[in-house]
Amino acid sequence: MRASAIIPAYNEENRIGTVLKAVEGHPFIIEVIVVNDGSQDDTAEEVSNYRVKLVDLPENKGKAEAIKVGLSYCSGEYIIMLDADLIGLRHQHISALLEPLEDDHMDMTLGIFKGGRLITDLAQKIAPNLSGQRAMKASLIQDVLQLDTEGYSLEMALSRLIKDKQLKVQRVLLENISHVTKEEKLGFYEGTKWRMKMYKDILKYWFN
Repeated sequence: MRASAIIPAYNEENRIGTVLKAVEGHPFIIEVIVVNDGSQDDTAEEVSNYRVKLVDLPENKGKAEAIKVGLSYCSGEYIIMLDADLIGLRHQHISALLEPLEDDHMDMTLGIFKGGRLITDLAQKIAPNLSGQRAMKASLIQDVLQLDTEGYSLEMALSRLIKDKQLKVQRVLLENISHVTKEEKLGFYEGTKWRMKMYKDILKYWFN
């Protein structure tokens, strides 16, 4: 199996190293592409310590655009997308996301946290389609590049693609893993604003 890993990052200098250490050396990963999405901290400097492809965007474009940019650099037959703020990522989690794609009938996997932290486990039980940990076959790259993400999160846009194309998706439990919440990163007020926008995306997806 030959897979490309895409990691979008915005102001993740203190967290992305842990993720890169977990991805580094995995037997399925042939390349790691980090898209530095206009970070205002030392994310790029931290990433430069690792043997990865660093793509610097001059200004913040958002996760959807960062992923699309990353896809243009991929050469693997499979793609895995990982958040830069994961806590507890291990080789076995990467394998668990990629291995089901060896089935010709499987198009995408969706990682669901279990046994990490209550707050992140609960969020993914409520809205599993918002998980940022996914893997897919490279044959879907053009479909993702053509997604209209205006007014939607990337995850909701991917959920619509799955629905429209009737893609076969397998949910994968990722045990003992979580991520840093927006409230922890941005503070309660800004983090709550972001979360309310996320819930709005969910409602737009389900009722449009």
